[in-house]
Amino acid sequence: MIRFFVGHPTIANLLMILFLAAGLFVGPGLLRETFPRSAPSEVEVTVPYPGARSEDVESAICQPVENSLDAVTGIDRRSCEALEGSARVVVKMREGEDFQAFVADVKSEVEAISDLPERAEAPRIKPMGQTDFVASVAITGPDARPDLKDYAEAVRTRLLRWGGIPKADIRGFSARELRIGLNPAALQQFGISVTDVTRAVQAGSLDIPTGSIETSSETLLIRVAEERQSPLDLAGLIVRSSVTGGQVELGAIAEITEQFAVDYDRVLFDGRPAAIIDISKTRAEDSLRVIDALTAFLEAERQQAPPGVTLEISADGASVVGERLMLVVVNGLQGLGLVFIVLWLFFRFRFSFWVAMGLPVAFMGGIALMWAVGYSLNLMTTLGLLIVIGLLMDDAIVIAENIARLRESGRSALDAAVEGATQVFPNVLASFATTAMIFGSLAFLSGDLGAVLRVVPVVMLFVLFISLIEAFLILPHHLVHTLEKPSRPGWVRARVEAGLSWTREHLVGRFADFTIRWRYATAGVSIAVLMVSVGMLAGGYLKFTAFPELDGDTIVARILLPQGTPLSRTEEVVARLIAGVEAVNVELTPEQPDGAALIRHVSVFYGLNRDAFETGSHVATVSVDLLPSALRSSRPDLVMERWRDTVGLVPDVLSLKYAEATIGPAGIAIDLRLKGDDLNALKAASIELQDWIWQYRGVTSVQDDLRPGKRELRIRLNDAAGAMGVTAAMVADQLRAAYLGSTVSEMQVHGQLLEVTAQFAAEEQGSLSRFDDFNITGADGSLVPLDVIADIELGQGFGRINRENGVRTVTVQGTIDTRTANANMIVSDTLTRFVPGLLERHPGVNLDVEGQNAEAGKTQRSMLIGFVVGMIGVFLLLSFLFRSYVEPIVVMLVIPLSLTGAIFGHMAMGLDFSMPSMLGYVALAGVVVNNSILLVDFVKHESGSSRSVAEAASRAVRARFRAMLLTSLTTIVGLMPVLLETSLQAQILVPLVASLTFGLLAATLIVLFVLPAIYAILDDLGLGTLAATRKLEARAGEVAVRNMQGAIP
Repeated sequence: MIRFFVGHPTIANLLMILFLAAGLFVGPGLLRETFPRSAPSEVEVTVPYPGARSEDVESAICQPVENSLDAVTGIDRRSCEALEGSARVVVKMREGEDFQAFVADVKSEVEAISDLPERAEAPRIKPMGQTDFVASVAITGPDARPDLKDYAEAVRTRLLRWGGIPKADIRGFSARELRIGLNPAALQQFGISVTDVTRAVQAGSLDIPTGSIETSSETLLIRVAEERQSPLDLAGLIVRSSVTGGQVELGAIAEITEQFAVDYDRVLFDGRPAAIIDISKTRAEDSLRVIDALTAFLEAERQQAPPGVTLEISADGASVVGERLMLVVVNGLQGLGLVFIVLWLFFRFRFSFWVAMGLPVAFMGGIALMWAVGYSLNLMTTLGLLIVIGLLMDDAIVIAENIARLRESGRSALDAAVEGATQVFPNVLASFATTAMIFGSLAFLSGDLGAVLRVVPVVMLFVLFISLIEAFLILPHHLVHTLEKPSRPGWVRARVEAGLSWTREHLVGRFADFTIRWRYATAGVSIAVLMVSVGMLAGGYLKFTAFPELDGDTIVARILLPQGTPLSRTEEVVARLIAGVEAVNVELTPEQPDGAALIRHVSVFYGLNRDAFETGSHVATVSVDLLPSALRSSRPDLVMERWRDTVGLVPDVLSLKYAEATIGPAGIAIDLRLKGDDLNALKAASIELQDWIWQYRGVTSVQDDLRPGKRELRIRLNDAAGAMGVTAAMVADQLRAAYLGSTVSEMQVHGQLLEVTAQFAAEEQGSLSRFDDFNITGADGSLVPLDVIADIELGQGFGRINRENGVRTVTVQGTIDTRTANANMIVSDTLTRFVPGLLERHPGVNLDVEGQNAEAGKTQRSMLIGFVVGMIGVFLLLSFLFRSYVEPIVVMLVIPLSLTGAIFGHMAMGLDFSMPSMLGYVALAGVVVNNSILLVDFVKHESGSSRSVAEAASRAVRARFRAMLLTSLTTIVGLMPVLLETSLQAQILVPLVASLTFGLLAATLIVLFVLPAIYAILDDLGLGTLAATRKLEARAGEVAVRNMQGAIP
């Protein structure tokens, strides 16, 4: 086949054009995102239970739902949050199961529950992870919140009609309602109950069809259109009338207003009331196309917006994707240029050009394969493309160098191309097979981190496979035309070759002779260095972290005050935080390029705290949009540290957490789960654990999710209630109507849902004295004071109870400043020195580890299994090639020994060892063994003309030095731009590239100087195939001598 492609005038070019065209055609259609998306695996079940305590929700909702889920197969984990007034269940599917079938099973089992409380609403079931956040649009202008909501709805409608924006949701407003605020004194005066008002509104405000009249010419529909849609219309509704003509209108006993259901659900943007439109996309849309469409829409919308109205993009999560991908592209092009320069130093220009042309051909073919399997363009896939810039040159260099050697020996250009490619085909194919075994084993990494990392080796395999085809079927054809015309080396090439020859003979060759002569000392020193490097990692001198932080452009401060805290107090804390961040802006702005303002926008979300698992007036989030990372010099950790120091300690605050807005794929830094049955014991253990974690330097926040709820008035009926005919149901219904309120009706007004609710007026609900004077309406219409028929006591429960896999669980979470603290070391030290004593003091409590530590452990285990499987495959292949069980071990020794380069490289660059670092090292294992194979194979071939294996090894080092230097140099040079990248967005790329670059550098030195010494030791011990061959030859000689002696008379 090689001869056919070399000799055919067009087929090689047609194949090259096919690869290029395929990549160029499908490349623009690849979706762009930061990380690969993992397959959906979670289903959410929510069950509203208005007015219920968290303890009641746990027993009445959580437990029945958990029992129903026992019949669903494929569950990995399930959790249930029992909140005040609702339950939220999250069911996670085991990896490898069918998600659609899983959702259907969960839905059918939950909907079949028949013993939910009567007041609980029907369960709502939906799959999670179907959309991705893109950006938010903040709208400011109208000060009246109803007007702001109306304008936001109009903008949202135009936004969705614009095209290219799949989903938009408005935040910052609760449900709109017509609230009937009843006056208790007026109700008592006229003898009217809350229930009477509800019935009157339901009877007097409605819009329903009542039938039709069919005439000979048309059909007329009949409708009672008496729906009262404004406060004025409702105020005129007759609630009670008498036979004498007296009437009581609703407006006489209540104040009717149009407002939002809760006051705390609101947003401020740069100090002004705002509506937030969250833009999200499905799996089928591209983030950058969506943000481009959004930007175009906003430019058009601003032209027609009323005076004073502003529309700004906040929390932009998509533009940074483009910055990150452009970072990789730029570094890739730089690497490609450097690789070409290196090739030009060793080969003539046209020769170098056709060797380097394998890069774009392999890239485009790899991109076509990425499209075929549904991969997107993200940091990981582009990193895979970037890494192979140097690696895929190896095959082409080996083939091209062999073809050039045969051409120089006198063969014709065609014969040299065909024979040169055919000669190295077995070795190159074996090298590719060893690489494929290692990379292929990494394609099955498990866990959330594994889902992010496993695309890297797969993409590398795609490109290497295409490069293998290009190197054997396309490259030789092009080299034929290059080699037909003889050329003399230029001055630069001549100088390079001369310097290379001098280095080979006087430096490399002599040092290799030295290490072979002192081979036992060389082996001992190599193993000692390996042990020292491993000790650096195991002893914690080189820290381990699950995943490098990827700086974003948004930081947040999440506020948690005690439940029941009024909104005014929360506003005071927010004002203090805003003043603090403004001071930080003044301090750090002069340090930014061109003096650009560091803080772009500040948003305040009242009633929202993602880490508190609660809503209400006692929680809030302050979100700060920073200058884009490409345009600023300050990292988010520094900004948060200055912000935290400026604000200081805030009284009454239970938790004030400064963090980046998004969590990386590794999860939360510190995430420990205490499990047991006794909530008080769990809380006590949690407090001890939090106090312990706080002592570590660099910990910035620690909190748990088990906190006291609001204080409650518990009402128990006494003996007088029975005598007066008052039941618990009557008391509960009337108190619920007065203080919780009831939804009287719902109507659609201008396309928006409008609820009509009835309850005591806000000032009456907030009065304890009014509660003390509350009267219960008896069955006969008489009014009975509540304090006469009931005893009232003050109590307090828990605001939220969480259950995981049917067991009560308290989650202790913490954040750290990654510049001074290491999450893995904190968790490991806590588990070693503190947790055993904690569990002894609390015998009913167990502890599980989640977050970064658990995710890293899960992926590490799967990576180790894959690595071992790949190594076994490499051993079997090498054993077959070398016909030995021992020599493959020598060849593979370069893999553990090269770890020294990866570890010391991280230390030299001040990097933590992380999961990308491990992936880089494991990927390195598939590459470094190739040079080792070629060296050992050359030693075996040279042994026949050498007096000893030591001499053959020395000759092999000199003979293979040029090829090994060239292949290693192209790889290292191709990765150098990323290794030296200082951008804030390169933190995830640098550790992986550091493992490859420094590991490959160490492996090259090991193959040149250590491996020959170890192979010579193997021969000394008589364990190699050459020693076995000599023994067989010696025995054959002895037999021949004896036969000859026996033949002499």
